[in-house]
Amino acid sequence: MKRKLITSGSSFEEEIGYSRAVVQGDWIFVSGTTGFDYDTMTIIDDVVAQTDQCFKNIISVLQEADATLKDVVRVTYILPDATEFKLCWPVLKEYFGTIKPAATMFSAELADSRMKIEIQVTALKS
Repeated sequence: MKRKLITSGSSFEEEIGYSRAVVQGDWIFVSGTTGFDYDTMTIIDDVVAQTDQCFKNIISVLQEADATLKDVVRVTYILPDATEFKLCWPVLKEYFGTIKPAATMFSAELADSRMKIEIQVTALKS
């Protein structure tokens, strides 16, 4: 099976030594993705806006791997403030309402205090 590494161009990937996503066969493993706009390396100080940007970033990576959100089988949400998770639900439902991947949410400090959510997905190309 051929392995393909995908980058977003984020400085974090180079500094830390990881890939935005790894494609291994039909599997796609997308690293924890935050609400940074990678084109401008800016981030909006709002958990809902960051959640939406996370999905835009994830969709872009999946497209590069010849996949879509419909291929996502597992999602993990990480928030520094668990009480903000409910604010994200309408955005989560917008993107995953009919797909319904297996999901986990937990609260943990993130690498940058501006980050309010990080989303990691695993997809299996159909």
